Amino acid sequence: MTTLIRFPDRIANWKTLVFLLVIYVSFPAYWFKQAETTINQLAGKPVGPIDLTFGFNPNRTRQMVANYGPEARAYYTRTELTTDLIYPIVYSFLLAVVLTMLFRNKPYKPFAWVMLLPFASLIFDYLENATIVTMLQTYPDESIGVAVLCELFKLAKWFSFGLTIVFIFYGLFQLIGRQVQPTKQR
Repeated sequence: MTTLIRFPDRIANWKTLVFLLVIYVSFPAYWFKQAETTINQLAGKPVGPIDLTFGFNPNRTRQMVANYGPEARAYYTRTELTTDLIYPIVYSFLLAVVLTMLFRNKPYKPFAWVMLLPFASLIFDYLENATIVTMLQTYPDESIGVAVLCELFKLAKWFSFGLTIVFIFYGLFQLIGRQVQPTKQR
């Protein structure tokens, strides 16, 4: 496990951060925007992707799958199995690099494990994607169990992602506090 913790430390630098940030921005700015537009066009109405919904509502998810129609379901499946396999890797490494740069060389041990939090989001995102693909490919055979699992994985993904963001803000506030504090003492 310590090898996994050390990996973000080995790659965490400004060049890697900028590189990952540029790749990351391309996903919401282009890839997912195009995918959502295409899904909505193929569905004939604005439905949007399941991945971006919040809350626990298995019936809403099942209704969204039904609303897509066959062409949108096929396209969404391809998107989940291509673009949305790469995106979690990109955001997980980006967030791990940010956390590592903020908490590197801290004397308190728990923060070594914080660097792994983005990879929990990755795992939950992949599990969510697997359930979405299952629902898209098995429609009209609807499984409430798969929809419930999808919602649980989605909640876990958003929770771990949100917790990661909280740690990033905490680290930024700590950094700003250290920068401001010496100025006050002069």
